[in-house]
Amino acid sequence: MARVPNVLRAVDGTLIKILAPSKNEQSYVCKKGFLALNVQAVADSSLRFTDLVCKWPGAVYDRFIFNESGLNTYLSGVCNGWLLGDPGYPLKPYLMTPISNPQSQAECNYKSAHCRTRVVVERAFGVLKSRFRCLNPTGGVLPFALPKSLKAIVACFKLHNKCINDGVPNPDIEFEEDVHDINVNADLPPNPAGHQIRQRLVQRFQ
Repeated sequence: MARVPNVLRAVDGTLIKILAPSKNEQSYVCKKGFLALNVQAVADSSLRFTDLVCKWPGAVYDRFIFNESGLNTYLSGVCNGWLLGDPGYPLKPYLMTPISNPQSQAECNYKSAHCRTRVVVERAFGVLKSRFRCLNPTGGVLPFALPKSLKAIVACFKLHNKCINDGVPNPDIEFEEDVHDINVNADLPPNPAGHQIRQRLVQRFQ
């Protein structure tokens, strides 16, 4: 995928509007101010989704969702490449994030390549939500109770993959405004192994 070597996939979260749940409504109010689920997915270069976590309220940070996922557990034991994530994700040996304030040309080059590679997951979300307007903010709110909404979302992801596999043309997409979980990682201890691997990657962009 693009210029970043050994990339497995790209990971991101997307917000999907829902009706008010029967319990803990406030926990579903997302960073954009509406009731939502924060759905984590991993996409490959074909815009196919290869991993999905669909259960967390909209107020939950991307970092937390990833750390609690089975994918995190799996990759921590089998690391032969890495995912790419935005600044809302924790830097790990198997999860590369951008450098917030690049100081050298190599760091700038790395950040640019990271962005160009990671965009596949944003494009995949764009195609998904253009194909299934019920998931798009412009399409309103999923008109179901929470359990049925979860099933509907998963079904849309599966049908999206079938469309990709069957060669159905992708619809025109509109990128959503990407609001990162700014500073949520600021109070976390650094990950020395992840930092070391990222620095080795940066050296390839000199």
